[in-house]
Amino acid sequence: MIRAFAALEKGGELKPFEYDPKPLGSEDVEIDVEYCGICHSDLSMLHNDWGITQYPFVPGHEVVGKIADVGSAVKKLQVGQRVGLGWYSRSCMTCEWCMSGNHNLCATAEGTIVGRYGGFADKVRAHEAWVAPLPDAMQPVSAGPLFCGGITVFNPIVQFDVKPTDRVGVIGIGGLGHMALRFLHAWGCDVSAFSSSADKEPEAREMGANHFINSRDSNALKSVEGSFDLILSTVNVDLDWSTYIACLRPKGRLHFVGVVPNPISTEIFPLIMAQRSISGSPLGSPATVTQMLDFATRHQIEPIIETFSFDQVNEALEHLRSGKARYRIVLKH
Repeated sequence: MIRAFAALEKGGELKPFEYDPKPLGSEDVEIDVEYCGICHSDLSMLHNDWGITQYPFVPGHEVVGKIADVGSAVKKLQVGQRVGLGWYSRSCMTCEWCMSGNHNLCATAEGTIVGRYGGFADKVRAHEAWVAPLPDAMQPVSAGPLFCGGITVFNPIVQFDVKPTDRVGVIGIGGLGHMALRFLHAWGCDVSAFSSSADKEPEAREMGANHFINSRDSNALKSVEGSFDLILSTVNVDLDWSTYIACLRPKGRLHFVGVVPNPISTEIFPLIMAQRSISGSPLGSPATVTQMLDFATRHQIEPIIETFSFDQVNEALEHLRSGKARYRIVLKH
């Protein structure tokens, strides 16, 4: 039996829960969970905001731990190896997207906490392709958030061939945004942080921002019109998107990795005349995850975390819900 923490109903308190995992699949691995980050997506799933949650619901998709068991056909992982697991736990491995290395775009990709039990547990299972070995030089306690928040903001850098000479803006200096600043700074970009909290400027600059823009100041926003090759939105609130589109250079891109609650509305003319674009992306493929881990290790990039024990899981969720997290929360056994 696997021991976990589960909500039995929508928005419910997490309580001790046990389940029988059944025989291990031939290409699957079982991970002894050491640490598991808490992501805002865990809260969204807990409250069934996206209409896909099944109860009992075990959150947790930023897992770091050691391989406890492997299926008979597993080739790349060994028992005792420290690994990480993120949002995805499986994909079909045969469609055109999996076969072209874009496993994260597989139409039948399986979420670690969608229709199955996640990492708020003593063990969790996944297909070996989606389980990544942790570099020896990486701190395991802070690595978990890289497997969701980290790859979410790293993936666009690779997908859109962001160059070290590019000017990039990051909207929101929170769980996703603070990692985006660190990655983009190490990539060599000229990085600007957009935030509605003026008191975050010293922290944003310490994280790698070359410039800070108070998004509540219309004059500050006006002053950077036509400035950016890429603006990465990490927030989950509605903003005046036409203002940010105006801040793009010709061929610039406003890219969403944060899930805003309402449809995006903007005039099309500013897009057409300057060949600007609006886009979004999910987490990255297994290959991009490995690339991110190598890059993070080389440049000593790690998320800023707070830790709670697994027994404090409900306190930790409330800490995130109240907006007090600085900047990612990690549960530890």
